[in-house]
Amino acid sequence: MRNDPVTSAATAAAILARAGGPANVTSVHHCMTRLRLTVADPGAVDEAGLRAVPGVLGLVVADGSSYQVVLGPGVVGAVTAEVAARVAAAPGAVTDRGAEVKERIRQRNATPLKTALRRIAAVFVPLIPALIGCGILAGLNGLLLNAGWLPGLTPALTAVASAFMALIAVFVGYNTAKEFGGTPVLGGAVAAVVVYPGVAKVTAFGVHLAAGQGGVLGALAAALLATRVEKWCRGRVPGALDVLLTPAVTVLVSGLVTLYGLMYAAGAVASGIGTAANWLLTTTGAFAGLILGGLFLPLVMLGLHQALIPIHTTLIEQQGYTVLLPLLAMAGAGQVGAALAVYIRLRHDTSLRTTIRSALPAGLLGVGEPLIYGVSLPLGRPFVTACAGGAAGGAFVGFFAMLGDKVGATAIGPSGWALFPLLAGNRGPGVTAAVYAGGLLTGYAVGFAATYAFGFARRPPTTDSA
Repeated sequence: MRNDPVTSAATAAAILARAGGPANVTSVHHCMTRLRLTVADPGAVDEAGLRAVPGVLGLVVADGSSYQVVLGPGVVGAVTAEVAARVAAAPGAVTDRGAEVKERIRQRNATPLKTALRRIAAVFVPLIPALIGCGILAGLNGLLLNAGWLPGLTPALTAVASAFMALIAVFVGYNTAKEFGGTPVLGGAVAAVVVYPGVAKVTAFGVHLAAGQGGVLGALAAALLATRVEKWCRGRVPGALDVLLTPAVTVLVSGLVTLYGLMYAAGAVASGIGTAANWLLTTTGAFAGLILGGLFLPLVMLGLHQALIPIHTTLIEQQGYTVLLPLLAMAGAGQVGAALAVYIRLRHDTSLRTTIRSALPAGLLGVGEPLIYGVSLPLGRPFVTACAGGAAGGAFVGFFAMLGDKVGATAIGPSGWALFPLLAGNRGPGVTAAVYAGGLLTGYAVGFAATYAFGFARRPPTTDSA
């Protein structure tokens, strides 16, 4: 679908019409591929109609009142802007009754775990564009340094690529306070303690702290504490003194607890994550890759894959790259292989083959939702065989990790072929790219073969899904 105002406006209008109208929508936002709507009355939503809107690649219903409309990268931003504008302009778009209905449904359907994962993801998802941009620049800078080219430019590229990661704790703190109902700048101020160089003069538990100790996990915990302290103060400090005392008490209490507790504890957890990831790959790499690559598609289907972002970010902070992302990326390779098998087996299903042709380029670049919701999931068995392809690709990459050839990514977000510019490892760019490419080819091959052989009943089914 073209990303132009006419198409975006038409798609937005069609989506809203089937979502019960602008007045039924209580919140609008998006991630990299999905328009996320919360509605007051789920009974007014035409789910089948939403799935049939041209350009819509799939639909996920979460917690009864939340709908994730899969549109794909690029398109989703323009359509979300159109939807948000129409919702804002609608008379009575958010009513008290609608808010009450929304809250009842949320309480009835939201489990504590799903709610926590969704809110943590909401803290980190807005940071992904900066992680991608800085990661690509870091990879380019590494190539220039290794080749000895442009020595006058590499220090500048180092500064541009590294500045965001050096201060990512501040952004995490800001977003955390914003998501959990605090004042964002206070969350950022307390989280800034984690990366302030002067903490090296502070002694906690008999040892000197280090700037950045605890990383994003420490920043997340610090901002959560700041939000709790701020809310406690708001209910107790007289109104005339609130503007002075509440920010001061929030920063003081949360800052001291961060210095004398949270940074140490979060640092221990972060170190444990790094140690566990290294042990997992060097000791059980093939098996770990098999499990991670095989289970990642169901996580994507449920929208829970973004809960892994804090782990990826912690590994990038510690080691310069995350060794988990290339393993998980193999799930997309299995999905591509399965889609190719479906394309060949279902020669007479024109609608499905058209969907595959349009979704395959995104799948090769690691955007799996179009193929999941448009192809494999409606057919059933190909979704399982796609997971088998992902498991095989993950086992391939994990096997080489056991041999000492680590493959990592300097940023999160891209996958598939798009991950090549972000690859890093301990054996040089050539070996790293070769291992990753071998994993992709394995995922393609096993996903294709498993789907072709076992993905259908004796007579291949047909589907009208688009």
